[in-house]
Amino acid sequence: MKHNVFLSLGSNVGNREGYLKKAVKEISLLENVDLDKVSDIYETEPWGYSEQQNFLNMAVSIYTKLDAESLLGKLQNIENLLNRKRIVKWGPRTIDIDILLFDLLKLDSEYLKIPHPLMFERVFVLVPLKEIYHGNEIFGIDIDEMINKYKENQKVKYHKKFEFLP
Repeated sequence: MKHNVFLSLGSNVGNREGYLKKAVKEISLLENVDLDKVSDIYETEPWGYSEQQNFLNMAVSIYTKLDAESLLGKLQNIENLLNRKRIVKWGPRTIDIDILLFDLLKLDSEYLKIPHPLMFERVFVLVPLKEIYHGNEIFGIDIDEMINKYKENQKVKYHKKFEFLP
């Protein structure tokens, strides 16, 4: 069975666009993963830990035969391949790949929480996700309402169209 999964990608170290492109390429090359849609890129102020550069963020939709935990392991391998360092919580990073949604699965394990527990509070996640998501509600929560609720405190600016050549 193929699962529809939505991912959030972010980068604020080095060639931010380059890291996003490399991450999408690596995701597209994963066995049992089919790239579906990619959002445009948005520039956002840091969230949680503000003493760092702005982020470039985007969302990606994939189809996969992998289970959620296996997919997480493969995405973390991509983060490691792209020199992700986990030094400061919510700190600077070459690439961050989060699983936002995995079908309509609700999961709360030690290593993985789906839906992503903070996604509805993060405009930098919701704006690109809304661009590629197939509706305006997720688990009964209106995406536009959540964007409007938090947009005053979180600046999200359109950066550019994402161009991907596999």
